[in-house]
Amino acid sequence: MEVRRFEDPAAFFAHAAPFLERREAEHNLLLGLRTRLEADRHAFGPDDPYFAVLESGGEIVGAAWRTPPHGLGLSRIDDLAAVDALAEDVRELDLQGVIGPVAAAERFAQLWQAETGLVGRIAVAERIYEAREAFPPDGVPGRYRPYAGGDHDLVAEWMDAFAAEALAAMPVGARETGAEFLARRAADVNGGLVVWEDDGRPVSAAGYGSPTPHGLRVGPVYTPPELRGKGYASALVGELTARLLASGRRYCFLYTDLSNPTSNSIYQRVGYRPVSDVSLWRPKAS
Repeated sequence: MEVRRFEDPAAFFAHAAPFLERREAEHNLLLGLRTRLEADRHAFGPDDPYFAVLESGGEIVGAAWRTPPHGLGLSRIDDLAAVDALAEDVRELDLQGVIGPVAAAERFAQLWQAETGLVGRIAVAERIYEAREAFPPDGVPGRYRPYAGGDHDLVAEWMDAFAAEALAAMPVGARETGAEFLARRAADVNGGLVVWEDDGRPVSAAGYGSPTPHGLRVGPVYTPPELRGKGYASALVGELTARLLASGRRYCFLYTDLSNPTSNSIYQRVGYRPVSDVSLWRPKAS
């Protein structure tokens, strides 16, 4: 088993893309980073990123990456023996987490515990969904519209609330503020933000971006607690997905927290189908 490192993101993606694109939905997170990282390998911070492919007999069986301050990311890994080789290769890295397919992430967490003494826990269990068609629900009051400048303060506040609610397992330094997210999204020609408006006011918001060769990822999606249960998020995601597919995208992706049965249910009703599960492991608090 060989671990082959790359310093240049473009060289890494050129080598790994055929493997990653065979399972585009499963690898939408990494493939969605390609444009951003090829433009600036330090897009997420000043520390050098880590890119590697895992090969057996000259064939790629997996890939791994790290964009500090984020933890290690794992692709689907066809041979779990590759996880052992990877753990050896990243021994010198100061890792505070790993995200990847359930079995591979668990194996890496076990090896990392043996190496460092850090006892891991599953901080978030997620499911990747894919939609190739969309079924926006009927009868939801309000309308779909693009995000506008006048929405900034409210939606920035919502994105902060989303981060506190859904991204609590991430280190604070790895989370964008709502205002930072909106500024980055405004500068991203491949992404955007939409809202559902009812009675003249925004009641739900959804972002989209991180293009893969044939798709886009939908998220974050946020509705304030006091406005939930009215179908706003279902209507917004259903309509957004329908429009993205109509624009020429073959599919859309999104992630859900498996501890939230509501989101897992509503997205399936508007056309999303489960693809695979991933786990985010973090050290247990001492």
